[in-house]
Amino acid sequence: MSRRGRVTVGVLVGVFLLFTLLGWGIDAYTDYLWFHEVDFVNVFSGVLITRLLLFLVIGLAVALIIGANLYLAYRLRPLLRPHSAEQATLERYRMVIGPRLGTWISVLCVIIGFFAGLSAQGRWKDWMLFQNAQPFGVTDPQFKVDIGFYVFEYPLWRYLLGVAFTAVVLSVLGSLAVHYIFGGVRLQGVGDRMTTAARAHLTTLVAVFVLLKAVAYVLDRRALLLEQHVSPGLYGAGYTDVNALLPAKEILAYISIVVAIAIIIFSNAGMRNLVWPGISLALLAISAVAIGGIYPLAVQSFSVKPSLADKEAPYIQRSINATRDAFGLNTTKIAQYQANNVTPQEGLSSDTSAQNARLVDPQLVSQAFTQSQQSRGFYDFGKKLDVDRYTVGNTTSDYVVGAREINDDKLTPQQRNWINRHTVYTHGYGLVAAPANQVVCGGLPYFVSGFLGDDRQANCSSATDQIPVQQPRIYFGEQSTEYAIVGQEDKARNVEFDRPQVSNNNAEELYTYDGKGGVAIGSFFRRLVFSVKMTESNFLLSDAVNSKSKLMYIRDPRSRVEKVAPFLTIDGDPYPAAVDGRIVWILDGYTTSQSYPYSQKINLANETKDELTGQGQFALARDDVNYMRNSVKATVDAYDGTVKLYQFDDKDPVLKAWNKAFGGDLIVPKAEIPPSLAAHFRYPQDLFKVQRNLLTKFHVTDPRAFFSGQDFWQVPNAPDAPSSNVKQPPYYLNLKLPEQDDTRFQLTAAVTPFNRENLAALVSGSYVNNQPTLQVLELPDQTVIPGPVQVHQKMTNNAAVRQQLSLLSTNNSQAQVLYGNLISLPVESGILYVEPVYVKTGNQETAAPLLQKILMSYGDGGTYVVLADNLKSGLQALANQGKQAGNNAGTGNPGNTGNTGNTGGAPPATLPTELAQAASELDTAIQNVKTAQQSGDFAKYGEALSALDAAMSKFQNAQKGANGTTPSANPSGTPAPSAGASTPVNPAPSASGG
Repeated sequence: MSRRGRVTVGVLVGVFLLFTLLGWGIDAYTDYLWFHEVDFVNVFSGVLITRLLLFLVIGLAVALIIGANLYLAYRLRPLLRPHSAEQATLERYRMVIGPRLGTWISVLCVIIGFFAGLSAQGRWKDWMLFQNAQPFGVTDPQFKVDIGFYVFEYPLWRYLLGVAFTAVVLSVLGSLAVHYIFGGVRLQGVGDRMTTAARAHLTTLVAVFVLLKAVAYVLDRRALLLEQHVSPGLYGAGYTDVNALLPAKEILAYISIVVAIAIIIFSNAGMRNLVWPGISLALLAISAVAIGGIYPLAVQSFSVKPSLADKEAPYIQRSINATRDAFGLNTTKIAQYQANNVTPQEGLSSDTSAQNARLVDPQLVSQAFTQSQQSRGFYDFGKKLDVDRYTVGNTTSDYVVGAREINDDKLTPQQRNWINRHTVYTHGYGLVAAPANQVVCGGLPYFVSGFLGDDRQANCSSATDQIPVQQPRIYFGEQSTEYAIVGQEDKARNVEFDRPQVSNNNAEELYTYDGKGGVAIGSFFRRLVFSVKMTESNFLLSDAVNSKSKLMYIRDPRSRVEKVAPFLTIDGDPYPAAVDGRIVWILDGYTTSQSYPYSQKINLANETKDELTGQGQFALARDDVNYMRNSVKATVDAYDGTVKLYQFDDKDPVLKAWNKAFGGDLIVPKAEIPPSLAAHFRYPQDLFKVQRNLLTKFHVTDPRAFFSGQDFWQVPNAPDAPSSNVKQPPYYLNLKLPEQDDTRFQLTAAVTPFNRENLAALVSGSYVNNQPTLQVLELPDQTVIPGPVQVHQKMTNNAAVRQQLSLLSTNNSQAQVLYGNLISLPVESGILYVEPVYVKTGNQETAAPLLQKILMSYGDGGTYVVLADNLKSGLQALANQGKQAGNNAGTGNPGNTGNTGNTGGAPPATLPTELAQAASELDTAIQNVKTAQQSGDFAKYGEALSALDAAMSKFQNAQKGANGTTPSANPSGTPAPSAGASTPVNPAPSASGG
């Protein structure tokens, strides 16, 4: 290469390294500033130093091992080489390599060491856990070794063994190449093909490789407890592993040591050739196949398979015990719920748990929150709201809550310039809450907190019932995807949009941030750094950035906690709460492991995926784990971004190890959790899903019953979309279940028998004195109470209900009926199902679904069904149906067990002739209206509407005559009145901004 070419290459390499190092340096510096802001510099420094040390130590070790062997191979070269065509060909390579051998070796070793170091620095978690290992106090059932060895030490030993194998293999290949180039190994010519020195060098490396294989056999014995070997599909060492494979690996370890010694002796001290070392390696390979493969296969085929259940029973028991312990299932309380009452009784209408059933579906009412509490088009509450509990008016109940944030995607094109996006529209305002079982104003939630200006709707809000928030501004939230620049030199000149003025909804109140959040960027150097990082010149050119400015970035609560605690897996559903007058985001953090012996390994992404994943709920990473604890409750202050990590599981050894790794004060002790914060802790959804899914199998603790699988359960699909193959999500309720002493805020879910759709059990997770509690209410095997999918189909296919559901969309062909969360409640020794019915009209993108009716079912086989206006009337209607069924049974007339679509008593099972005729005419009239509308003939359309009114009136009169009650259908097509559990009040408007 010419001198100009060398200079050009050097300049290009220098520029590449400059920009690479500059990028790394800027990222590291800005990360340091961010960690300094949140007061977690010890995490930044601890991780950075550990990664650098691992990079240097492992990279240098591998480089030195390979470099030393390459140099040794060169030093052991023969001084005289026989003349041959092969050697003549290699001479040109020797002339190139020989004068600069040190340079060639150094460059090669630096490249290999660099990639080895890159691999090693990614193992910083394994090293920190290894350094700070804690005892579990529990031993594995096979080797009687503390579980801490597998969780904290085994992963690093396995990695180091892999590094050693890599270094030795590369040394063998590299040394062989050097020996060949410099004549120590020949393929042609007379005499030995390998010099004595080359043979000694290479055979020693091979012997080291075989010794490492002996170590691998020892670790493989422990690895059997972590692999899937136990039938049927369980993890851990099974009968064949314990009685055949474990002894085989021990024998192979001894054989490997003997072979390594034989290779050295026979190659150098004895016969000094490669024949016997080759035979030794061949014998090792044959032994591995025969002892480690054929013998265990024979034991499995001829001893285990004929009596598989009996042979594997002890090892199935080990896997059951380990899985239940690793995922916190050991304390699960399983109770039998007889569900022997198949007829609704009068007590049903007054049952407290039934009256507390949640009606407001947080997945469906987000648009209602946005439209009623928005005030400006760029405010948004997200795709899904959250459920929490609050005490308002001396009554504690569950509330649907949402944070009013600014959605950058909803800014108009005129508002999307750099100044507006980053310095004006910087924060949201207010926490909005609504009782979960109270609905007014034609299906809208009954808001009690978080209003802006005059954007309230009459009778839909309360001025007296408020959740106090002294600082309602939200600078850190789930929709805070853009960075924000806050702070001004002259605070009299406010520039941040705050909220509309209370007295004038068209005017705007402005604000200047005065909290401690954000990184100061007043100096020119920092503005330059962030200008490069954000690739934005306005940091240097805009007057909006001044000496008092602060930069807020990484504002999403989940990302914020993940960065502060990279060793935690964060739950996919953060939720806001009002705590001591401030809005904070609460997040659940999990410690996990992949190496808990005998425990079932699951994929987090698959096990936590359901109907809500991606719809306002984050998906977890596709990590395989076999140990999981909800060890941390994290909070992020919505105003200043302060992150706090609270210890929740004070017995978790993994959390103790991480806390020790970062100085011992990273986690706030559990005893220091403020009671006002603990009052808003809730059982985490993703952990509950994992535990629920595991309980479908691991509620069976007898190994033979587990082997047969006849008592397994499954999680039902979403009831309103059973063919979509997405699981029904769990739901939060604030009520008292059987076997519970008092009302709890708990997460509940229904499960069905495997490959069947009737109900098998109800699972709930709650906290009792801040201790997690799982409870299972198991129904008798002979019970045929329908499961969620079945009962939804029975309710919506009920003849009278179907008629009334069709009326909800009669006046608007674009109306869409949506079904809310289907709740299963054990009430009065039976199962009550409650499912809200929403109607969405107009623009399907922006229209808010309105709660119009409530579907309710009770009884064996889903016999009793009502479509009611509210919970109270629905429960009374079910009780009336049960009473009428009892009267019919007492008179010898089986009558009807109650398939009705209204809130009154039960009509006969076969519709009366008059009612059936009226229903048929109503169907015909509805079809005529749709046909006329599609044809565009306004005259026919008017006639069809008149005929529809007449048919509707006739149907309602016939229905009234059959039931003796007022029909619940709304003849005007306008939204129905309150669907709440109680009659709402008409409070005065509120001016609160909290």
